[in-house]
Amino acid sequence: MPRPFIRKVQTASGATAVQIVQKQGSDIVSLEHVGSARTQTELVLLIAAAKDKIFEMQPELDLFPGIDSDVFMQKAYSELLYKVLESQYDALGFNALADETFKQLVLARIIEPASKTDTIRILDNLGLKAPSNTGIYRCLRRIIEEDYRSSVSAICFERANTESLSLVLYDVTTLYFEVQKEDGYRIPGMSKERRLEPQITVGLLVGRDGFPLEIASFEGNKAEVKTIMEVLGAFKSRYGISDMTVTADAAMLSSQNVSELEEAGYHYIIGSRIAKTPYEIEEYTKVPGSELKDGQIFDLKIAMNTGKSQPRIERRVIYQYRSDRAQLDLLNIDKLLAKAQRMVAGTAEFKRNRFLRVSGSKKEINNELVEKSRLKAGIKGYVTDLDVPAQEVIDAYHQLFQVERSFRMAKSDLKARPIFHHVRDSIEAHLTVVFVALAISRHIQAKTGLSIRKFKHILEPLRTGVLSVNGAQHRYRPQLDKATRDILRSLNIDRIW
Repeated sequence: MPRPFIRKVQTASGATAVQIVQKQGSDIVSLEHVGSARTQTELVLLIAAAKDKIFEMQPELDLFPGIDSDVFMQKAYSELLYKVLESQYDALGFNALADETFKQLVLARIIEPASKTDTIRILDNLGLKAPSNTGIYRCLRRIIEEDYRSSVSAICFERANTESLSLVLYDVTTLYFEVQKEDGYRIPGMSKERRLEPQITVGLLVGRDGFPLEIASFEGNKAEVKTIMEVLGAFKSRYGISDMTVTADAAMLSSQNVSELEEAGYHYIIGSRIAKTPYEIEEYTKVPGSELKDGQIFDLKIAMNTGKSQPRIERRVIYQYRSDRAQLDLLNIDKLLAKAQRMVAGTAEFKRNRFLRVSGSKKEINNELVEKSRLKAGIKGYVTDLDVPAQEVIDAYHQLFQVERSFRMAKSDLKARPIFHHVRDSIEAHLTVVFVALAISRHIQAKTGLSIRKFKHILEPLRTGVLSVNGAQHRYRPQLDKATRDILRSLNIDRIW
């Protein structure tokens, strides 16, 4: 049977490659590259790691030609990554909470999102004194009892600059639970994932730069339009803000919401649903040779309901046509129409389809609606009370990608869905941990230009090693290249290592 051995090879770049090789006679039958070292410390670490791998392959083997048999890797951990994250936690001011367990829960969620009990393993692997399972749940109770949510929101507000606060962005998402019964909080509703399980609705308010300012959760069946005024009202009353523009998508648009925003003194930019092609645009396109051009804007005054038993009032609505949006809209229309046609022909299962008109047993295509949909393709509307250039309104609305990006980060990188929490207080505590983790992640992204996933990918492999050399323990820190030091300098912590 081939016996593995460790081989050191000089590379063209001047580094030393450490490999595990197995030979059958003079033929190499297996070769595993462990890594390349540029310093003596890295070489010792790689050799120790290779030796551990060989022991896993053949526990009884103790033949290492040319390698000191009393050198063993005891452990290696991402000390640098944790220290950098900890420095940003402190830099943002969250250390004012003076709760070590809370800090560990936040940073562990950034490093490797997991259940609270599995967080103990993550912290142990980082060489830290991890809290007990009981200690973690005591911390979750403290988060609620001492209202950490208000404290961390205030810290985030203090960090935000005036320009960022002049335009705030609001959106909601849903988090579902794999439970059989609803409980008055986790209730089936209109799920973002199109699921049927009980869920909660989460509203997130961020600044112009995407930095989180406020998070709130609601019953799973609460309409999106009813959440915005609660979140904005709490935010405004807490900080006494007098001049603020709110941006939200069309799901937040209702005549009552717009009226309440106006009465509360907010400026607003809200995406508008287009039920039909606006009259002015329709008349424009009827003129021969007057096709819509990419980026063309129509700045109109349109009479709208107030949501109350009062006369309609005029509001400013800006419409813009984009050719790339039109192509996508037309493609989706064609797909939906093709499905409807197959249903009419009886070659596809009957499902709800907006282009399908059903009367008794008769099914037919609603050609009038198809044509109206084609005329609207590529047009998007924006309702606002601002007296600024139309393009500025449109650009401000499209900053909503910042809150969407934050939701994606929270749901994917930070795995915000509180799978193992069953009581509202525990869920709210979990969301507070995620909120702080999101704030740190967005801060790092803004400073370094790297996504939190890429940031971890660069720093996590730079591990501190603990070696046992002839019975004595030695701690070796990895050498940092220029790119890594540039990252640390961008975070104002170039002397941390």
